[in-house]
Amino acid sequence: MQNPDFSEIVALICKEDPRFDRRAYEFVRLGLDHTVKELRKRDAVRAEKSRHVTGPELLDGLRAYALDQFGPLAKTVLNAWGISRCRDFGDIVFNLIEYNVFSKTENDRREDFADIFDFDAAFVKPFQPARPPRGTSAAEAFGAA
Repeated sequence: MQNPDFSEIVALICKEDPRFDRRAYEFVRLGLDHTVKELRKRDAVRAEKSRHVTGPELLDGLRAYALDQFGPLAKTVLNAWGISRCRDFGDIVFNLIEYNVFSKTENDRREDFADIFDFDAAFVKPFQPARPPRGTSAAEAFGAA
């Protein structure tokens, strides 16, 4: 019997846990690939060999990947897929672990994905205009004074 492909596994997961859109699972898979590539670049400088990606490292990679892929719409897209906090990424990862798509070490836990960053700070703030210092008039802030 042939092993089910990723989309078939995600369909099974979504039947059991409908909280997240199928595209969220594909995003996490591609985001893991992105994170591994970035860590390899960094580790090559340190001459480290490949190693396991931790929850916080994956979250950092997913944050960067979302900003790269979706820019100012990152939070909107993730929210539309059912992802509104770091724990949601952890739930997706552990759903994929349960179906043997991802692997884990004995030290990996869902709690590793708890509250690593705030979604507004990670996905909205980078695109907000800088505020002028207190006491600066609008005219001064825009160079009209």
